[in-house]
Amino acid sequence: DPFLDRKPKALSGGQRQRVALGRAIVRNPKVFLLDEPLSNLDAKLRGQTRIELQKLHRDLETTFIYVTHDQVEAMTMGDRIAVMNGGILQQVGTPGEIYDHPANLFVAGFIGSPSMNFVSVDIDGDTARTAGFEVRLPSSVASKRGTLGFRPEALTDRTDSGASSVEMKVEVVERLGSDQLLYGRVGEASVIARVDPRMVVSIGNDVKLGLDTRTVHLFDAESEAALL
Repeated sequence: DPFLDRKPKALSGGQRQRVALGRAIVRNPKVFLLDEPLSNLDAKLRGQTRIELQKLHRDLETTFIYVTHDQVEAMTMGDRIAVMNGGILQQVGTPGEIYDHPANLFVAGFIGSPSMNFVSVDIDGDTARTAGFEVRLPSSVASKRGTLGFRPEALTDRTDSGASSVEMKVEVVERLGSDQLLYGRVGEASVIARVDPRMVVSIGNDVKLGLDTRTVHLFDAESEAALL
């Protein structure tokens, strides 16, 4: 009510954006075209409005085409995601398909926060090797060189005998409450690990981390297309 007598120019950027959404809704369109509608909102209001938009989408039963650079918005709000790079469509699929089965290196690096780790490797059948570690792949590939991809959550403080593991030199520790992020080096590669917050680790430590090879990805060194 306190804002009803104001013209749009007397409102903040976030308020103007919400007014624009209201203007679109009352026209009862067949398709909503939304170009980064939450970009001017602060973090808390962005989260609240994201939920409100999902409720509106359900209630209005109308198609939303939603452009965003925020992968959290894409993953949480989209029924299907189209990932574009330089105007070229890279992959279309559900959020789960895009996250678990990226079509190429760009898609893999774009979806996920923190982004996927990438390490250049030499390949021998079903084994990928680089300075610092060796990984048994789920299946053999014909390529001799590639890029191994694994998400920070694929690394864990639990190491099992016979399973793949890496030795990390810890450079930065970010404690986030529910978990903690370790930034460091494995051989020559920079790597991020998302581990249990109860794991005691300090900057400069050498830690051994287990690697869940069920979730690793492999990309061709030249075309960057997914091999695994």
